[in-house]
Amino acid sequence: MKPPKISEPFSTILGLAVQLARATKANALLVLLDAPTDWEELKRVAGDKKIVIAADEEIQVEGAKQAGLATVVRDSSAMPVQEKLAQALLNAVASEILDANADVVAVYAGFEPDMIDSISFIQLDEHLGRLTSQDLRQLRTKVPLETLKMVVDLAVEIGREGREGKPVGTLFVIGDARKVLAASQPSGFDPMKGYSRKDRRLQDPRVREGIKEIAQLDGAFVVAADGTVEAACRLLDVSSTGITMSKGLGARHLAAAAITKKTESVAAVVSESNGTVRLFQQGEVILRIEPFRRAMKWKEFQLELSDSSE
Repeated sequence: MKPPKISEPFSTILGLAVQLARATKANALLVLLDAPTDWEELKRVAGDKKIVIAADEEIQVEGAKQAGLATVVRDSSAMPVQEKLAQALLNAVASEILDANADVVAVYAGFEPDMIDSISFIQLDEHLGRLTSQDLRQLRTKVPLETLKMVVDLAVEIGREGREGKPVGTLFVIGDARKVLAASQPSGFDPMKGYSRKDRRLQDPRVREGIKEIAQLDGAFVVAADGTVEAACRLLDVSSTGITMSKGLGARHLAAAAITKKTESVAAVVSESNGTVRLFQQGEVILRIEPFRRAMKWKEFQLELSDSSE
């Protein structure tokens, strides 16, 4: 069964998007679809521009890969369209379909669910660097959101900046600190030992700078729910039986998965190879954050509903 032909309005919007992509020298076109379309015609209209097709289900991109198009599939059906765009772009970067610094022209249904009617020009290093609190609210944890933000911000800074020009990999385990400490052992000298709780709180900029220095040492940071660093350089003594890791993820990520499966903690791992930050909960990766050049700007996610009576 052949997919339906591209409608005239869709073709017009797509043609305008291609013109914008050429004028701005964008690296790719991102097309959000909810059903298969005439892939060959889409390629013809796009010309020499790279196309990435994003959808919520595999069936919605059926035939796209065979036509030589890159696809990103993630169930974001319950999200507002702007969140769908962010998730699609983030997954495209994570899958190395798009570069983290790429410029992208997106085509999508912005007003009517079944009508492609909107075009946006997006600079990825700015757009994806702005995480919303909604990303962290998806974690079902007793750890306060502000503590998670602090640790994530610090982890991303370490991933982006490294130390003295060299990449640094490290691991933070947040929450359920007593059980995490019981499931770990010191690797040797703990640089946090002997300091008062006040002098171990991540709310203090001096403590965060100190953490960046210590991050070069082996072992994990154990962070209490209130943002106090309980210990550093801890070796996690937990079984990884039954845990599977994606190709390319090493012992640090495996330890993060294992400790979050055994305890009610959340773990943030900074990859030494590329600075990517992955959040683990219950043994699985639940959020991936790229170390963009600019610092992240947290903002609350809000959905404004218009009054239909007006």
